[in-house]
Amino acid sequence: MDAAQQEATARARELQRSWYGEPLGALFRRLIDDLGLNQARLASVLGLSAPMLSQLMSGQRAKIGNPAVVQRVQALQELSSQVADGTVSAAEAADRMEEVKKSSGGSVLNSTQTTASSGAPTVRRVVREIQSLLRSVAGAGDIIEAAQSLAPTHPELAEFLRVYGAGRTAEAVAHYEAHQS
Repeated sequence: MDAAQQEATARARELQRSWYGEPLGALFRRLIDDLGLNQARLASVLGLSAPMLSQLMSGQRAKIGNPAVVQRVQALQELSSQVADGTVSAAEAADRMEEVKKSSGGSVLNSTQTTASSGAPTVRRVVREIQSLLRSVAGAGDIIEAAQSLAPTHPELAEFLRVYGAGRTAEAVAHYEAHQS
């Protein structure tokens, strides 16, 4: 890849970060891992071609052009967080992915919605965004090591890093709710 291509890819990933909260490669890899998918299956559920998914993941393309696909991505993010925190089983997730695939992009998840009736993000959504950000800059082992380093002098910050950077979503939600002013 030449310098111009590298620059274009970096710019596309920055645009993705501003539009979707993180580069789509990281977001899609997390969905693949959390939901037990491969790239072809993820593309099918989202309603994208496999080459388009690959281009989005690699930064060759920046934007998902179809709003229904964006809504399916959001539905899968919520489903992924429910699987990660144990509120949805793998079998139930498979059924819900079929609902997502068949949807025209509207909400298809029966449980926790991504936004409250006021349109504000739910606690779970905020927590998942914090987790995603921390996990995009360091792995769980590095985050735990950093938390251990901070613990003697900054125990609250160490706890934050441990809970959000390496803990389960349910634990982070409880932490968030306990620390609301």
